[in-house]
Amino acid sequence: MGIDTDFMPHALREAQDAGDAGEVPVGAIVVVGDDIVAAGQNRSIRDFDPSAHAEVVALRAACHAAENHRLTGATLYVTLEPCAMCMGAIVQARVARVVFGAYDPKAGAAGSAVDLSDSPAFNHRFEIQGGVLADECGAVLKEFFESRR
Repeated sequence: MGIDTDFMPHALREAQDAGDAGEVPVGAIVVVGDDIVAAGQNRSIRDFDPSAHAEVVALRAACHAAENHRLTGATLYVTLEPCAMCMGAIVQARVARVVFGAYDPKAGAAGSAVDLSDSPAFNHRFEIQGGVLADECGAVLKEFFESRR
């Protein structure tokens, strides 16, 4: 998990920036080899776009940079377990690996609420690793929501 704990703080910074902008603080980065090729943060409120989750924003930027709709060999780091919509985007992009921080018992689609990470309905399989810097990732979300109460 060494390399994963090296990259996750970059996604955490994106999450903190999203929270500072009034968005639910979720951040993501896309890594190819040892290079961060794209970053994203929740932008649904700012962009008036329900699909602008951190994962989708980062995947769009990475695909644009690669000039390809496929990201074979890429790893997506995200601070919160992806939802069903994001899992679909991950499959469509052919991401090789997903690493997430905090589990999401209400909407997580990598085993918490539902498990789409190994669905026989999907034509693409990828490696998934959850719980990387989970306490830190969860704390950002907890602080955000506590400040709203």
